[in-house]
Amino acid sequence: MKTLKKQGGFTLVEIAIVLVIVGLLLAGVLKGQELIENSRIKNLAKDLDSMTAVVRSYQDRYRGVPGDDLTATTHTERGWGATAFTAGNNNGLIGAGGAVIIFPPAAGSENLQAFQALRRAGFVEGDPAATTLPTSAAGGGISLTNNVMGFGLVNVVCMSGLTGKQAGALDRLLDDGVNNTGNVRAAITATTPAVAAGAVVNYVEATAGFMVCKIL
Repeated sequence: MKTLKKQGGFTLVEIAIVLVIVGLLLAGVLKGQELIENSRIKNLAKDLDSMTAVVRSYQDRYRGVPGDDLTATTHTERGWGATAFTAGNNNGLIGAGGAVIIFPPAAGSENLQAFQALRRAGFVEGDPAATTLPTSAAGGGISLTNNVMGFGLVNVVCMSGLTGKQAGALDRLLDDGVNNTGNVRAAITATTPAVAAGAVVNYVEATAGFMVCKIL
């Protein structure tokens, strides 16, 4: 007579324990990702605020707006100037405004020369002759311009390459949480020109391609 072997397997209690452990691990991973994203958003806010600080510091030192500075070619006291720049038009605004492509800015434009001046003056790190923009904590570009998103003739700092989650969080953290009002505004650059004025956009978290601008 054959002896039947008892077939091994997991009990319901063992399976339940495994599922609990897996759930805890997944929760830990998701919580860690959320903490990382929250830290990134705080760093993005710092990036925006720091640009306000450096532009104002430049104004205090040189009595002009970086990129727009009429006397930028004569700042020789710190070893820069001369042929480094084309003088701005000294109207107090960075860039011509209106239908300006700021990501990337045009060669020789006030938008680009603003960062070259800030680098030469020591306010922003990097090669002063570079034609690239600084990058934000999210990996997108940071640019300076005016007259975008319905702001009118006022200088702003803008960030590209944000998600709806990041853009919405920045707006709520620094302003009123509405994309087309207040001191912080946003647009989806994939469907709206960088100079778009006033279109209502919902901050859908998974949507990519947001640009956020803040008054300096």
